[in-house]
Amino acid sequence: MHANCRPISYKVFPDTGVKRSLLIVFLMAVMLIGLPLAGVWFAGYPITRYLEFPPYSQYVQHAPFSWAVFISYAVIICVIILPFIYQAIRFGKNNRDVPTATHKFPWWGWLGVASGLVGWIVAWNRFAWLSTIQPHTFTPLWLSYIVVVNALDVRRSGRCLMTSRPGYFLILFPVSAVFWWSFEFLNRFVQNWSYMGGRFNAWEYFWYATLPFSTVLPAVLSTRNLIQSSDWLQNGFRQFVTLSCPTPRLLAGCTFIAASGCLIAIGIWPDYFFSLLWTAPLLMVISLQVLLKEPHILQKVPAGDWRDIVGYMGAALICGWFWEMWNLYSFARWTYSVPYVQRFLIFEMPILGYAGYLPFGLECAVVIGIMDRLMGNHIRCVSDD
Repeated sequence: MHANCRPISYKVFPDTGVKRSLLIVFLMAVMLIGLPLAGVWFAGYPITRYLEFPPYSQYVQHAPFSWAVFISYAVIICVIILPFIYQAIRFGKNNRDVPTATHKFPWWGWLGVASGLVGWIVAWNRFAWLSTIQPHTFTPLWLSYIVVVNALDVRRSGRCLMTSRPGYFLILFPVSAVFWWSFEFLNRFVQNWSYMGGRFNAWEYFWYATLPFSTVLPAVLSTRNLIQSSDWLQNGFRQFVTLSCPTPRLLAGCTFIAASGCLIAIGIWPDYFFSLLWTAPLLMVISLQVLLKEPHILQKVPAGDWRDIVGYMGAALICGWFWEMWNLYSFARWTYSVPYVQRFLIFEMPILGYAGYLPFGLECAVVIGIMDRLMGNHIRCVSDD
């Protein structure tokens, strides 16, 4: 594929894997709900507390900070991400990221900038005459972010997801809400984050939470599209590290079993398995895709092509920075309680917690890929060979 190929220039290819994609969605839904509940049932814990809604009760007593665990996690994270950082910096210096065409920043992008600034001011101040809307500023902020990122993509390439595929773009919102609610459910077993700044009944909580949750996938995919054609990404990770497995289906089967066991364990030993909340679902769904011979986010890795992986991880990390920043002084916000590593906060997030955005970006990619399959389209770049 040409280095300057735009990921939002699409061709539509027929897809015969809809039934397999539906099967994957069904299996993942059953297992994400059933396995953690099975774990707490085996442990003899009351299941009702994990089903409380709204989830206000705190029942997990987290372990205190540990230098040994902190350093161990830090070493593992550095070993994984430093080669990617080095590669990005090396090609960022060697290549000047110059767009192939210059376009005007669209007028609606300026509306996004203005509404984002207003939303930011309202979110971080305590105006008495705006007290009724201050608990609900997250959604306007992120709608503004999505608009601005798409406008930047228009300026860079002349096109963006929001205007070139409006129907698909709108479908991302309800899918995103369901997607993030699954993580809210898993968090009930580890209680690594909790919300403050308002008390709502069940109906209010559902709607007030669903609206901001619906912005996650549009934000990540829009950000990914913006950075996807960057020279550092296209040239630096088109031929990166090659990893292959002689028996991929055997590895997938073993990985699926191990990841399923981790989901069972998160409710029993939340302090030991909390980080698996972000990696176990990803490993499970990719394993299912390999076993069913479906396309998956890792399929280009044997050829050394990491562009999709790095693009989605980078997009999630960028979004994560803004999520955490805007959360800091908002009236309705979340706080963290992470065992062993709850120290050195950047905004409210412990510094090592940002590593969780990397697998989360891949989970966004997996959901978006399944969406494409279920809609009967396989999305590829026009110049993809």
